[in-house]
Amino acid sequence: MDGGAALPLLFGAVASSALVLGALIGVRFELPKRVLAILLSFAAGALITALAFELFEDAHESGGIWRAAAGLFAGAVVFTVLSSLLDRWAQPGSHPAPADEYRGSPKLDTDAAAAERPAAAASTRGAAGVALLAAVTLDGVPENLALGVSLGEGTGGLALLAAIFVSNFPEALVGASSMRSQGKSPAVIFGLWAVCAVLLVVAVVVGAGPLSGSAPETISLPLAFAAGAVIASLADTLMPEAYEHGGPAVALSTAAGFVLAYVLSLA
Repeated sequence: MDGGAALPLLFGAVASSALVLGALIGVRFELPKRVLAILLSFAAGALITALAFELFEDAHESGGIWRAAAGLFAGAVVFTVLSSLLDRWAQPGSHPAPADEYRGSPKLDTDAAAAERPAAAASTRGAAGVALLAAVTLDGVPENLALGVSLGEGTGGLALLAAIFVSNFPEALVGASSMRSQGKSPAVIFGLWAVCAVLLVVAVVVGAGPLSGSAPETISLPLAFAAGAVIASLADTLMPEAYEHGGPAVALSTAAGFVLAYVLSLA
């Protein structure tokens, strides 16, 4: 394998390894809810840097502001619509759940991974874990395509790699914990998250291969789409859950995630 092909494969493996690591911890341990909230808010800060300085900025430079804006809104709309469907799957029924039970996206129910409170009904049904797995795939594919494109063009991608890693980890941890609450075996849980990890590695390789040779206007679209999906996931899933349970500390961990990803973007 030549160096040009090895680098995207390495970046893809590092980014996706967070899914396997998170699933491993999720099926074996219960963490304090505030720790989970801090992890989620740190991921949110890193993703803010990545979407602003890696995804949308590159999309703007490649295809112009109008194409980039259209792609961003398309990504946000697609993620929001599909995420809403996944939320209904994780929380079925015609009547909304009580306000003190669900305040964010029900598919990211950190009660399933925390020691303080019992898992909500959606988690014990296992729907929340499967819905979160689908959501990770939904925003992970365009993110990893964008990571591959940045590598193929030689523009770095360290900040985006860090953001993908730190966002994948808590989502996989919570999703695996939810599946554990339903009684799924560790082998089944690992298998599901491993398949997702392999799919995201393939996305990086595709982005660095076929897509990297495309016209700048073509490359602009997946970059902007990924940025839109990231913005929607921040507003829909990560930030609400983090701020609900983390208290004032999440403001500092969000800032820390932003600064770390920004420093990496300068490398």
